[in-house]
Order: sequence, then structure tokens, then C-alpha cells
Amino acid sequence: MLAGSDFLLYALVLVATWATVGVLRRLLLRRAVLDRPNARSSHATPTPRGAGLVLTPILATAWIWIGLDRSWDPTWMAVPLGALALGALSWWDDLRDLPAWPRLVGHLIVAFGVLGVAAPGPLFGGLLPGWLDLAATGLAWVWFVNLYNFMDGIDGITGVQTATLGFGAATIALVAGLPAGFEALGLACGLAALAFLAWNWHPAKIFLGDVGSVPLGFLLGWLLIVLAAEGQPAPAMILAAYYLADATLTVLRRAVRRRNVLSAHREHFYQLAVRGGWTHDRVAMTILGADALLLVLALIAVRHPLPALAVAVLVTGLLLHALARPFRMRKGLAP
Repeated sequence: MLAGSDFLLYALVLVATWATVGVLRRLLLRRAVLDRPNARSSHATPTPRGAGLVLTPILATAWIWIGLDRSWDPTWMAVPLGALALGALSWWDDLRDLPAWPRLVGHLIVAFGVLGVAAPGPLFGGLLPGWLDLAATGLAWVWFVNLYNFMDGIDGITGVQTATLGFGAATIALVAGLPAGFEALGLACGLAALAFLAWNWHPAKIFLGDVGSVPLGFLLGWLLIVLAAEGQPAPAMILAAYYLADATLTVLRRAVRRRNVLSAHREHFYQLAVRGGWTHDRVAMTILGADALLLVLALIAVRHPLPALAVAVLVTGLLLHALARPFRMRKGLAP
């Protein structure tokens, strides 16, 4: 159940995120810290980048508050501290454009470092030996962190997905009876996402930057890991189904074509929709509609995992088809 102090926390997260992103936007404009359009961009005008500079510490502080308020084991603090560490590395990347491999090594170090002190339990239900389960969990977490960054490519998309995952994880925690306080972590993420969307909805006035998308992927990935470790792997997979499918299939498609899977591009399904003529807000609203269906299926999966997973695969496939169709029609590849 929610603690009384949580309501104050939620109000602070919502207001502080909205207000500080606005202040930061003006500062970034003065310093000319801008994401300038190029051949691989989906925006047309230079836009400030770096909203994660305030969103990441606000969420990390909120998570620490929640843990302290419930007297959780201090080792758990490694999770929000890990998000701050990734935020620092990612801001350096935003400014200096680091090569892919140093970034990936940093992600691996933080993810396995956190799991080394605060692993929530076996992710794969005891099907793998302990060391292999830990290794697979760490690699899956790092992949989720990176795909969250890959998918942050148009206005509104990461805010929509973060709100869905945050509120979805909180709802499943309450329905499935997860340990007290877990739902507060998801609610904090969802509210921060709504406040950020006020600035990032099309046409976006500011972008997250890697300093925002990478730590968000880290925190939300942790929520999914805990769901799976607490006996709810199907709801966790369903909640993240669209991002997992779009990013993974795109990377596999590029790998088959022998293209650099770590380089920037415009080949994700949501990017194909924009290239096919859809506006950013239309794409984001379409994804939001599908995410709402996936959230309902995730709730069903708490009691009926296999049927819910089957329907979720269908919903995700239909969404990918709908997003790719405008581009295919423009290229004369579909009726």
C-alpha cells in the first residue's frame, strides 16, 4: 500500500520535473547545447538536448526517498546510484560523442555492479544455475538500457513508454501483491514522464538526451527485473513488448544486412512511420493506444500468462505492421 508521505513525493516529482525542465531548457538554449538535424534525425529544427540532467537526479532522489521511508536494505541504494552513474557517463557522451564500445563497457560495469550487491533474485525461475542466471539478467538489463536509448528518436515516444511502464509496473505490483513500496517506484517514473511530456510532446521544446534515456532504461529495466523475479515474468515481457520487438527486430535486420548495429539510423518501425508521412504525435498516440492494450493484457497475465502472452504477440505484430505500412506505401511496396 502507499505510504502517506508518498503523495507529497508524487506532487514534488510532478512539479519539480515540469519546472526544472523549463529552467534547464532556457539554460541549454543560452549555451547552445542543441541537437542539430542531420540525415539520421527525425526532427527539422535545432532543439535543446539534456532534459535528463534534471529528470535523472529527481527520479533517483525519489527512489532513495521511497527506500528510506520504508527502511529497505541499504544495499538497494545501488540502483538509483547506478542510474546517476550512468547519467554522468551519458552526459559526457552527449557532449563528446563517445565511441559505442566505451559506453557499452560502462553500462556492463554498472549493471553487474548493482546486481552484485542488490540482485532481487533469480530472473529465470530457477531454470538456470545461479551464476548463469545472474549473467543473463545483467546482459538482458544492458540490452534494455541500450534499446531504450535507441528508441528515443521522435517527440513524445519515450515519455509515452515511460509512463506506460511506470504506471503499468505499479498496477501489476498492487494486483499481484508484490512487496510493499514497489508500486511507488513505478508511480514516480510515470509522473515524471507526464511532466516531461509537457515539454517533449510534438513539436518538442527539449529532448532527453542520452543523459535521460539511458538512466530511464536502467530504472525501468530494474522494475521489469523485479517483476520477473517476483514470479511475474509474463506481465514484465508484455509491458515492454513494443520496445523489445521494435528494437530487437531492427537490430537483427541491420545485422543480417551487415550494417553497424550500434550506429545511429532511421530504420526503427516508429521512424519508418515518420518517414512515411505520419507526424510524431500520430505515431506516439498510436503507440500509446497499443501500450494501453498491452497493459490490460499484462494485468490478465498475472493470472493467465500464456493466453495473455499470445494475444500480446499479436497486438505487437499488428502495431509494427501499422507503423511500417506508411513507409512501404510511399516506396510502393504495399497496396
